[in-house]
Amino acid sequence: MRPDVDPVAEADGRLRHYSDFYGLTEPVARERVVLVLGNCQAESLRIMLQGDDATTVRVPPVHELTARDMPFLERWLEAADLLVSQPVRDDYHGLPVGLRQTSARLGGRRGGLTIAVPVVRFAGLYPWHAIVRPPRDASIVPPVVEYHDLSTLAAAAGETLPPLVPATVRAVAEASIDELRRRESIWGTVVVSDLFERPGFELMRTMNHPGNAVWTALAERVRRRAGMRPTVHDPGRPLLDAVHAPRDAAVIDAWSLADEPTDHWLVGGAAVAVDEVRRAQLAWYTDNPDIVAAGIARHGSTLRLLRHSAVVRSR
Repeated sequence: MRPDVDPVAEADGRLRHYSDFYGLTEPVARERVVLVLGNCQAESLRIMLQGDDATTVRVPPVHELTARDMPFLERWLEAADLLVSQPVRDDYHGLPVGLRQTSARLGGRRGGLTIAVPVVRFAGLYPWHAIVRPPRDASIVPPVVEYHDLSTLAAAAGETLPPLVPATVRAVAEASIDELRRRESIWGTVVVSDLFERPGFELMRTMNHPGNAVWTALAERVRRRAGMRPTVHDPGRPLLDAVHAPRDAAVIDAWSLADEPTDHWLVGGAAVAVDEVRRAQLAWYTDNPDIVAAGIARHGSTLRLLRHSAVVRSR
């Protein structure tokens, strides 16, 4: 029996978007039932994992799940042969959706297998950019684009950072890969850090929005670990494609790329000038000084590397 669905709510866009998850529709039954849990990256991986040997279910991102969603999640965990999940802490947002908690509730015809995958972040192509989770509300994001620029953040704190140089780009990249490897090791995830040893913009559209090349490799590795055919489903379209970050000349030089520098973001296909983003975010920081402080504290190690550009340039 599926959990009851309020008939009035069936017209809701969220229910339609996740219709299989909520039991409004039933996916085609195939050899395995596969659930993918995590942030916005999880859906891209799910799409790549689809195949004629796997029933995959589109699940809301974990940060959007509510108590009302739990019966539906339970239903699919009981049916799942394979759970693919990012490292989610126990009782995240007060709900039992942590990696260990969901893994323990797996059913499935094979008893259930769990494979952990990392949250993919790589700063070596966008060294200026950062994510800040303010203590008063972790959901607060800056205006125009949902990324902080460390040069803008520093300016709000009264500091001017020097221009990037390739050596600093490589240092930021090394630190970013080290952090990714650390997280892979702690959680025993499928490894993706090796993909960034030779960076290129096809790998990442922003610091946390991987391109199809990453999803193809990760999906193949997940399938191999699960004992499935390594064939990957190509959706025929770019995934996580809504936002593209600017491309800095020092980054292109650091990795000897053929790309041209850009001075704008692409948001929903529209160009948004870097200066426009900077003005809007500086004004926003004036009204939110606690976020400036939180960002400076959170990203102190990267800021130290960026400050070092002046030393490298002067040699």
